[in-house]
Amino acid sequence: MIVPSCCYEVIVERYAKESTLPVLDKTKFLVPQELTMSQFVTIIRNRMQLHSTMSFYLLVNNKSLVSLSRTLSEVYRECHDDDGFLYVTYASQEVFG
Repeated sequence: MIVPSCCYEVIVERYAKESTLPVLDKTKFLVPQELTMSQFVTIIRNRMQLHSTMSFYLLVNNKSLVSLSRTLSEVYRECHDDDGFLYVTYASQEVFG
């Protein structure tokens, strides 16, 4: 598949030890580069159909939280994998340590 230069391929997966949040119906997203991480969180939240009182975290490369004001383009440039994908994990609580 040819990816438009204005979009990035993002793989979103549930944290392995997560038991509260549902599994997404798809894991691969084609996301516009100008989208902020906050907007991306909203997309993921809607796909999971979470209640407004539930929270979750997005970890990039399974290790770091990123500012929600950053664009996907900024995050992709700094954190994408050698295979061309940006890997994002979601969890209901912090998984550091």
